[in-house]
Amino acid sequence: MTTAAIVMMIVALVTVWGGTVASIIHLSRNPEES
Repeated sequence: MTTAAIVMMIVALVTVWGGTVASIIHLSRNPEES
């Protein structure tokens, strides 16, 4: 793999997992009222 491909893969992984972690933290601090 080229350096550019590795960099893009890291950026995509950080975006996906960062969003997942941020949403979990947000929901744990502000649970939805059912």
